[in-house]
Amino acid sequence: MACFKPFRAIRPNKEFADKVAALPYDVMNSAEAAEMVKGNPYSFLHVDKAEIDLPADTYLYDPAVYAKAAENLGRLVTDGICKKDDTPCFFIYRQIMNGRNQTGLVGCASIDDYINNKIKKHELTRADKEQDRINHVDTCNANTGPIFLTYKNGDAIKEIIGKWQESHQPEYDFVSDGVQQTVWVIDDSEITLAIADEFDKIDSLYIADGHHRCASAVKVGLKRREENPNYTGEEEFNRFLAVSFPCDELEIMDYNRLIRDLNGYTRNQILTLISEKFTFEAVGDSEPYKPTQKHTFGMYVEGRWYKLTAKEGTFDPNDPVSQLDVSILQNNLISPVFGINDPRTDKRIDFVGGIRGLKELETRADKDMKLAFSMYPTTLDDLIAIADAGLIMPPKSTWFEPKLLSGLFIHELS
Repeated sequence: MACFKPFRAIRPNKEFADKVAALPYDVMNSAEAAEMVKGNPYSFLHVDKAEIDLPADTYLYDPAVYAKAAENLGRLVTDGICKKDDTPCFFIYRQIMNGRNQTGLVGCASIDDYINNKIKKHELTRADKEQDRINHVDTCNANTGPIFLTYKNGDAIKEIIGKWQESHQPEYDFVSDGVQQTVWVIDDSEITLAIADEFDKIDSLYIADGHHRCASAVKVGLKRREENPNYTGEEEFNRFLAVSFPCDELEIMDYNRLIRDLNGYTRNQILTLISEKFTFEAVGDSEPYKPTQKHTFGMYVEGRWYKLTAKEGTFDPNDPVSQLDVSILQNNLISPVFGINDPRTDKRIDFVGGIRGLKELETRADKDMKLAFSMYPTTLDDLIAIADAGLIMPPKSTWFEPKLLSGLFIHELS
């Protein structure tokens, strides 16, 4: 069963929470991070993207970057911005975005559950990205960014959380980038034990977002085990920071595609090639086309939008991976028509999260790209079915919003 434990968090004092909290490191580049922290020396980006505090020509993965991250993390504590809890706690973390609420529980998951596939994955990871976070976690001696997990059949946990919210005041409550961020501290040992017991009844946890952070955290834990051969399993390095949400509260947004060139074809030739696997029709020019059901797509090229619908027989509806819209588009159009066979590495394709809106697709296609595809969002049921089958989703299949902020909870490894 799933192991999920309370922990002694390093976290901001109340008056600094909104200043410390920051978007995760992987949704921005260094220049954007440097702009975001102007006037805010407490931003957690000074830890998660510490290169912003070093000379501009510093190599992104230089050991000096990780050393600076550890220094900046330590300063948050020594300067009294953050402190470590006296007792192990769980934390209720509620986010409200555009009227939609998702309420998760912050705690620590087990590296053994990851190894034994009780924590299920749906994405491949890249070695270079893993190594970056391995170096960061190991040098900082802490998990600084939470892994986004989800689970099924959690009504008992939701009931405990709801009762605690009703009877206790929030520790933090602020708005960041239009999202209400509210945190309650569960410091009652009887309640934390009851929550841990309820998680023990859950068969599996699923990684919604953060596969690289998770794989890296696990590898640091295994490294610490090698360095401490007499470990008992109770050391903090045997666990990693996570937020677990019930799956019925989450929403996946569309993850759209941009193509840099038409691969030597004209627009009319593209339409002819597409007609082999898709039906298509031109749609109004005033607004972008947003798909409203699975197996339909919007395509924007040379100032015009088209609705595409996958023809029967172009995918296996019983295969959890091939029936995904991202697979249908890749296998029947992006690869055979545009010659982009590996979307992980090909520089002729780019991806835009749905949070940016479809107008962003038009802007990019008219500016630095040539063609855009709007997608219907992958469903959470799809994600769980693929993870349960031990399969892997194509790259850039899911986009979760709102993002979990970093800096509100830090898990020290020793």
